[in-house]
Amino acid sequence: MFLLQCLLLFNILKFATAFVHPIKIMGTHFYDSETEEPFFIKGVDYQPEGSSGFIGSSDPLSNPQVCARDIMLFQELGINTIRIYSINPDLDHSKCMTMLAMAGIYLMLDVNSPLPNQHINRYEPWTTYNPIYLEHVFKVVQEFSQYNNTLGFFAGNEIINDKKSSEVSPVYVKQLVTDIKNYISKNCERYIPVGYSAADDLRYRVSLSKYLECELPQDKTIKSVDFYGVNSYQWCGQQTLETSGYDELIKAYQNYSKPVFFSEYGCNKVLPRQFLEAEVLYTPIMAQVFSGGLVYEFTQESNNYGLIKIDSNGHAKILQDFEILKKRYKAIEDSLKAQNFQEDSITPPVCKDKYSNLGTNTDLPKNLAKSLIEKGVEASGGYCELENKDFESKYKVYGTDGALRDNSNSVKIVNPLYSGVTDSEPKGKEIKKSSSCNLRLPLKGAIRWLFALVAHFYILF
Repeated sequence: MFLLQCLLLFNILKFATAFVHPIKIMGTHFYDSETEEPFFIKGVDYQPEGSSGFIGSSDPLSNPQVCARDIMLFQELGINTIRIYSINPDLDHSKCMTMLAMAGIYLMLDVNSPLPNQHINRYEPWTTYNPIYLEHVFKVVQEFSQYNNTLGFFAGNEIINDKKSSEVSPVYVKQLVTDIKNYISKNCERYIPVGYSAADDLRYRVSLSKYLECELPQDKTIKSVDFYGVNSYQWCGQQTLETSGYDELIKAYQNYSKPVFFSEYGCNKVLPRQFLEAEVLYTPIMAQVFSGGLVYEFTQESNNYGLIKIDSNGHAKILQDFEILKKRYKAIEDSLKAQNFQEDSITPPVCKDKYSNLGTNTDLPKNLAKSLIEKGVEASGGYCELENKDFESKYKVYGTDGALRDNSNSVKIVNPLYSGVTDSEPKGKEIKKSSSCNLRLPLKGAIRWLFALVAHFYILF
């Protein structure tokens, strides 16, 4: 009996072990927390039906069949990260997040959505920055903090994008960054970076980065971002580092104390897009400053930036941009492996009284998030058990020529999350239904199981 109970304890603790490595920040770049190899974001922005089409009844990670279809294409494209703009934390995301983790793909997640009480009104932020809004934000954070392949949270996307928003919203963005960071430190099992995604507008992009980066040594109540995302569409067609202005981007951020990356890129003024900037982005001259980027966007919407097109039945057609980007990403694999940096820790600058074109002296309500941070919020989530059929999709995929592609393949497992199953094993290897994902049981869950087992020992003996 005692031996059986010891084995039970071993299994419980085994589930607390992560097989997909969280990504951490050291200096001005991202790193694999286990291998300490540099991690460069090589990905796409992913919001089927577009941000405006989000109504909350579903989201990009709530339908496992759609996830299986798209994750197979993510792997073919050769990416390691996706960004999602809107999510409903009350839906079940466990299967899709487990599939992403097993496929070796990380998630950058925005905490806002276009729905009421789920975003900051950029022109009247005081009307929306309230406990109802913060509870939504913290629920998103709480749920997705349970997944090791959650890379980071965006506190906002292009909230400051014109004169009026630049006058009233910066302080609210910085306060939200602070509140999220405080919530994570108090309630989550590991620290997950928090940042911001800036609009492609030179009037605000650099000055806002400096404001969100700064800190006041004498005032620890307001905190800086952990990373800064730049939305940039300035490289169009056949350009160079100089004609595109990328050389100026390097100068703007070469002394930035946080990781910087392209949270959106991929100008579509010249079609089909050639994505020449993708190869330049991962060369040493840019990789010293930028940690990769995310191409906008995966699915074709009305703005014509898509890599694939989804029909009304959920079937996918590969577009020419997909094939071109795939070649670009394949061409940079060796250069990514060769990157190496001597990281020097840069102390964030001290905040100034004024920043160009920004209003930064607005008073905010005090301790608005304090009670929610203290008690935490309830959220579901966590990796789950998957079967072979979960890795397959019912949806068809067509090539650029319209011909039906072989859809017999399934999501390729690159993380050995099931005992004995690795990427190198034969296709179709049976995964027993009783197997469960050996990624990670949330630590709190493991502790509860451990206390239950100790209590069981006490009763028996």
